[in-house]
Amino acid sequence: RYVTESAGAGVVHPVTADEVADRISELPEKFTHGIEVIQFSPMTHKRNLFPCYGMQWGPSVYLYPIEESLVELYVRPPRPEQVIEAQMYGGQWSQEGELWRLTWTEETISDFYLNNVLIHEIGHINDERNTNFNDRERYANWFAIEYGFRASRGRR
Repeated sequence: RYVTESAGAGVVHPVTADEVADRISELPEKFTHGIEVIQFSPMTHKRNLFPCYGMQWGPSVYLYPIEESLVELYVRPPRPEQVIEAQMYGGQWSQEGELWRLTWTEETISDFYLNNVLIHEIGHINDERNTNFNDRERYANWFAIEYGFRASRGRR
């Protein structure tokens, strides 16, 4: 089931429910049977503060919007893994004085959401053995690389 809420003023959902459904259909069924809801959520305070593009809660995945300009500004420098992850999908980090800018194109942000954010959150749904935060993130990151990045680039 798909639920689409208004993204909010100045922000957009970078992918559609149809695009998400198509991407999910490419995954093996054993990874998709536990998904109950994909929700396109409005901008939140937490998302406004740092790069948080999606979240998993139980059998649901929440996808957050991005700035309409496809340019995100942050007051803290990105962690090395954030730089690498953005670069993998075509996002570009740059520094402007004390601000950090992450710039996407329509194509790169769509790729990032469909093959990283979405797949990472589905990885959380499928992680039945890890219980602590670090192990769950490590598994979801592996899942996103294996079933998102590699699979989307024909390297499987």
